[in-house]
Amino acid sequence: MFGLMFNARTSGSWPCRRPSGLRSLPHLTERSPSMSSDSHWLPPADRDLQVMELKTSGWVEVEERDAIFKELHFKTFNQAFGFMSRVALQAEKMNHHPEWFNVYNKVQITLTTHDCGGLSKRDIKMAKFIDKIATSM
Repeated sequence: MFGLMFNARTSGSWPCRRPSGLRSLPHLTERSPSMSSDSHWLPPADRDLQVMELKTSGWVEVEERDAIFKELHFKTFNQAFGFMSRVALQAEKMNHHPEWFNVYNKVQITLTTHDCGGLSKRDIKMAKFIDKIATSM
């Protein structure tokens, strides 16, 4: 039989925390004192600026989630798989893995940071890396 493996976390062990409902409260731009100094949390003003920049390269915001999405099309399956392999190597280096789906030459990518409950600096960095790799292929 196969078993399900997971790590249980207590409320104080998340690497970054965002107060719930932050998107609806844009005046809350300060980090919570309970957040660690190495947090990847993205303040709302920075988030809006970064997402606006990413939208110019085809990223869209996901409805009902604090996430971004992009669909890429390549000439062949091999090119799509090569792209995914390059992104996978970077994801391992960053310890930040995308949600993605591939059928033949199409790759759909969603970026969000589950530990933060939404977009983080890591998602922005990964999205920019993905754009750089996609344009080089």
